[in-house]
Amino acid sequence: MSIHIERDGSVSVIAPVNLTIDEINKVIDGKLYQIYRQLAEWESLNSAKVQRDFVNGESFLYLGSLYRLEIVKEQDVPLKLYQGYFNLRKKDLPRAHDIFKEFYKEKGLPKVQERVSLYQEMLGVKSKDIRILELKNRWASASKNGTINFHWKCIMAPIKVLDYIIVHELCHFIEPTHNDAFWNLVDKLIPDYHERKEWLRTHGAGMDL
Repeated sequence: MSIHIERDGSVSVIAPVNLTIDEINKVIDGKLYQIYRQLAEWESLNSAKVQRDFVNGESFLYLGSLYRLEIVKEQDVPLKLYQGYFNLRKKDLPRAHDIFKEFYKEKGLPKVQERVSLYQEMLGVKSKDIRILELKNRWASASKNGTINFHWKCIMAPIKVLDYIIVHELCHFIEPTHNDAFWNLVDKLIPDYHERKEWLRTHGAGMDL
């Protein structure tokens, strides 16, 4: 049985099907101190969450770097990364939030596919499909049919951190649970995965619009 504090602050429990509700509640009651301690830590980390405004000079993350926004009168697409700036077409300001999301999905997919291809060859596994979309509480997820889903926010992370997310999901094709064998697999490909995981934990709240 495992207890997780999700990215939105909710508490989720994964338990074997043979456990009764009373047995599950008994385990939870015994872990209340740890749960509240982790919730307090979650609140502390999320105090750094930013609310970005779509105005000239605001900074937006892309692959670990910050780029300032510049509102332009005319250009051929609603949003582009040009000469070190995010250029957003003025008439598209009302849809800026959705436009940025689409940018991360469209521009991030080839980069993610490239990194997945590299690491799945090392692991000897094969993904069936790669998608970038809106996930509720996770950075990524891997399904039994070989599909890997990535949250569009992953494209805000540095490549090193994106690689950790990718390797994490690919290793689930071999080891479905977070047991010792799973983390040993991750360690073989990314010996400093602890640092990358910690970066994501600490800075994840700032990866938002």
